[in-house]
Amino acid sequence: MLDPALLRGQLDSVAAQLATRGFDLPRARIEALEARRKAAQTQTQELQNLRNTRSRAIGMAKGKGEDTSTLMAEVAGIGDQLKANEQALADIQGELSAITLGIPNLADASVPHGADETGNKEIHAWGTPRNFDFAVKDHVELGTRHGWLDGEVAAKLSGARFTVLRGDLARLHRALAQFMLDLHTREHGHLECNVPVIVNADSLYGTGQLPKFEEDMFATQLGEQKRYLISTSEISLTNLVRDEIVDAERLPMRLTAHSLCFRAEAGAAGRDTRGMIRQHQFEKVELVTISKPAESWAEHERMTRCAEVVLEKLELPYRRMLLCTGDMGFCAAKTYDLEVWLPSQNTYREISSCSNCTDFQARRMQARWRNPETGKPELLHTLNGSGVAVGRALIAVMENCQNADGSISVPQALRPYMGGVERIV
Repeated sequence: MLDPALLRGQLDSVAAQLATRGFDLPRARIEALEARRKAAQTQTQELQNLRNTRSRAIGMAKGKGEDTSTLMAEVAGIGDQLKANEQALADIQGELSAITLGIPNLADASVPHGADETGNKEIHAWGTPRNFDFAVKDHVELGTRHGWLDGEVAAKLSGARFTVLRGDLARLHRALAQFMLDLHTREHGHLECNVPVIVNADSLYGTGQLPKFEEDMFATQLGEQKRYLISTSEISLTNLVRDEIVDAERLPMRLTAHSLCFRAEAGAAGRDTRGMIRQHQFEKVELVTISKPAESWAEHERMTRCAEVVLEKLELPYRRMLLCTGDMGFCAAKTYDLEVWLPSQNTYREISSCSNCTDFQARRMQARWRNPETGKPELLHTLNGSGVAVGRALIAVMENCQNADGSISVPQALRPYMGGVERIV
């Protein structure tokens, strides 16, 4: 959530910055509500002063033995007016809050302006895509020949956009997740967490999924209580500091978790319906950092590098992209996407997004740290990134490491997790 002071004092500047993100700020509505809020607050203060004056007059009249009924009736009327004003202010604040919760974060000055992914900027590329001397198969062809990857039986169980993995492919999928967790905890110093995949609405408001993206969330209903299945463990990890004041000595908090993730993909009809590219249920190893504001940009670079190391150790060609203003996520001030090479599509596809959300989520969550220089609580900065998406990593390994006979060579980094197996056939 943006600082309300920006909407009160720098509305035109904020509107111009948000326009680069394709967001049309309802300035007229905000200005009208702010005018009503100020008028109501001014009237409330005047009424309070008047009530205090009349109350003192009542005390003086009583001391003189005078009739106070008229003054007391006036004070009672003022009380009724104050209650009405309080309700009016609450209604105005509710409308302002509803608008504010739907406003995205402001982009950092280093983010290029652009309307969509065509405005993204390549920062660097790593590795050289392999030249194949045989016809390349996609991950579906490679996976279905032994029944390793089965979308049909998954559709029978759950519907479209689900997959059943079997045998060595299921083992390879598990090996990828374990490899990533070990890398991020042992080499990168992240604290491994196991977090709930079902959360309450407060958690989703905190990290920005609600109210804007409710249609993309799977929900559960038990009695009158509604809960949601997470779309990323960023939600659970980041909310660990909701309504907390964190000691400076604990920062930065670098966390990681492997979890199931669920997305309704409400707006993605017709996109990547074949195979495992875009699923309702998938797995990710997530990275979350909670940091001091002064350290968050260095932490952003560090987090992105942690995700890159995963791909390099798997020997998968990739590139780092700096997303433009029109292609960033709702909460992000700056985002790097890592895109892995997929031979069957002859292009790079996203496998990780690493974002600095600055204080945008922290303000929604009231997540703070105590600055030892001032002794006062201040808003934290939150960062998140995929380290990386397990299913998409599996696809990339299958396609980049395929052989002419349809077998798949196991990357060196994964062999300890596969009992030394060098190839699955």
